[in-house]
Amino acid sequence: MSTVVAPPSRAEYCVVACAEAWRGAGEVLASPMGTVPAIGARLARLTFSPALLLTDGEALLMGDTPAMGTAPGSVEGWLPFRQHLTLTATGRRHVMMGASQIDRYGNQNISCIGDWARPARQLLGVRGAPVNTLNNPTSYWIPKHSPRVFVERVDMVSGVGYDRAAQAGPAASRYHRIPEVISDLGVFDFETPDRTMRLRSLHPGVSVEQVAAATGFALTVPAEVPFTREPTGAELRLIREVLDPKGLRGREVPA
Repeated sequence: MSTVVAPPSRAEYCVVACAEAWRGAGEVLASPMGTVPAIGARLARLTFSPALLLTDGEALLMGDTPAMGTAPGSVEGWLPFRQHLTLTATGRRHVMMGASQIDRYGNQNISCIGDWARPARQLLGVRGAPVNTLNNPTSYWIPKHSPRVFVERVDMVSGVGYDRAAQAGPAASRYHRIPEVISDLGVFDFETPDRTMRLRSLHPGVSVEQVAAATGFALTVPAEVPFTREPTGAELRLIREVLDPKGLRGREVPA
């Protein structure tokens, strides 16, 4: 008797899109922030990027690739905070951060909402965003795409975008790179002449009009926008049975 496999969910398309950010990355540290990016990094390691380094989120380099919420079965190294910062400064890391706001040039805000002198909301602070964006590839994961997040101008710059990196000169722009922005609606990049955000792919069931309405600035939209690639059968099995059997991905991107 054959088993009927449920079609991929929106969350599973997002997992695969995040995993693709680390395709061909080689032996670098993947630093995913968020449930879906964490599953994506583990999926990449188990499939097309086996050399990826992953931590347990604290100070250990994992020797295996456990399920979400499970301690590693083997440890291959120690990476305390000081060494982590050193690794960041050498560029041997690809971090996928979140963003409370992001603009057309990829400037990211996780610090405050409103005027700096009297903000309406206090958030995390800049954290490591400036160092991340100037020293190693920095992608972004945004689980709820809306005009409140994709804004014309961020209230404060935490992660540096392409316009500000260029204005600051070679010292800032030499290693600056934002490979991808992934949201629950699609995948975006900055492969345009003026380094502004471009719609690269739509998740199935999403329209260009829907993305435009949820974005607070004009996106570059190609004449034909492909759909985000579908997870393979093997990838679906890994996501559902090995990496996230508790279905945590569905809490971040509900069906």
